[in-house]
Amino acid sequence: MLIGVPKEIKVEEYRVGVTPASVRELVAHGHRVLVQQGAGSGAGLDDAAYRGAGAEMVETPAEIFERAELIVKVKEPQPDECRMLRQGQLLFTYLHLAPDPRQTELLLASGVTAIAYETVREKDGSLPLLTPMSEVAGRMAIQAGAMCLEKTHGGGGILLGGVPGVRPARVVVLGGGVVGSNALRMAMGLEADVTVLDRSVPRLTELDQLYGGRLDTIYSIRETLEEQVLNADLVIGAVLIPGAATPKLVSREMLGRMRPGSVLVDVAIDQGGCFETSRPTTHADPSYIVDGIVHYCVANMPGAVAHTATYALNNATLPYVLELADKGFPGALADDPRLLEGLNVHRGRVTHPAVAESLGYDHLPASEALAL
Repeated sequence: MLIGVPKEIKVEEYRVGVTPASVRELVAHGHRVLVQQGAGSGAGLDDAAYRGAGAEMVETPAEIFERAELIVKVKEPQPDECRMLRQGQLLFTYLHLAPDPRQTELLLASGVTAIAYETVREKDGSLPLLTPMSEVAGRMAIQAGAMCLEKTHGGGGILLGGVPGVRPARVVVLGGGVVGSNALRMAMGLEADVTVLDRSVPRLTELDQLYGGRLDTIYSIRETLEEQVLNADLVIGAVLIPGAATPKLVSREMLGRMRPGSVLVDVAIDQGGCFETSRPTTHADPSYIVDGIVHYCVANMPGAVAHTATYALNNATLPYVLELADKGFPGALADDPRLLEGLNVHRGRVTHPAVAESLGYDHLPASEALAL
């Protein structure tokens, strides 16, 4: 199969879909790999390394999209990229379609078959291709929150871990999944006062067994969520409903009752965000203030640590890329129910139920799409 790896063009996105080591594996399986010149430079991977691994380097994204049968990316295709996609082509990347009707329209119009990293799902419900970036984003959320708490960034001038004789920051993590557990781990490591809210008692029990008295675990209902948020210095939004838009947990009214200088870090922003006042930001201009509350809502947080994030992502995606390339689209999805769960769009139809419900499309079950 001919696999294409374009350079990411989303603002301040430095990751790349395939590393030279992954290219070498694909070539060993008998596949050809086209890589756009400079695609890996932001992650510290130069063109010579790709050539040495057996890739063919090309100058323009147009050549990648025109020639490749399988396009492997990191972030969702931007409008110009969507217009270069075509029917019969396979796209494998993060999509996050539920809060993005324009991208969905363009993908449907192209006729492409699109598999989203974030909805590939294991039997136990885990999301193996979302996990590595969730780990990175969860850890980065505390770094970002600590920075935003500084007075020079609009925060209340609070040191996350405090000092002897002065209380540490109160950190509240909404969601005890991969993002949340990594965030709370980092926050506890910096000696903050940490509370996690979740609606899964088994998950709260697991976290309590792991961290004991160092972590407060609270079952999340309206009353407990409001009580914790209003007393927090830093709130991490770490809620995920796979494929669907994130519910708004913190309202504008609640925001108005928070302590000025408090900070919200919305890691769920790529699925619409879990704070009513959230809107996507970039690494160049990462935060803004509403009602005295600092909001950090960068939609591609791991892009700032592109080297680490690229390798972490490739560790997870490479087996699936090999499977798609070795077996082709119908064979791979017929054999692997995890990939079938990842199918979001096929030949002008929405094939993921949460995406269809969020955007008001008719749903074509992925299993039926295989017969088209």
